[in-house]
Amino acid sequence: MTDPRITPLTPDQAAPEVRPIFDTYLRERGNVPNMFRTAAHRPEIMKTMTAHFRAVMNTGTVEKKLKEMVAVRVSHLNACEY
Repeated sequence: MTDPRITPLTPDQAAPEVRPIFDTYLRERGNVPNMFRTAAHRPEIMKTMTAHFRAVMNTGTVEKKLKEMVAVRVSHLNACEY
């Protein structure tokens, strides 16, 4: 597999306004998903992306567990590393 075109940032590389979001993910999940680490290159996009992701996952009538299973299945079908 080739290296990503845009390298995901580590918490130390992230802009100060992104670090609280990284800290929240680390506290909740134990890691920061690659899609957010990559979006961190553009903090203004990462902030809205995070808000959208939370709205999709934490609201609505479909159980969160099913949403997560669909995300894992789609990632697997697309040969994602995460």
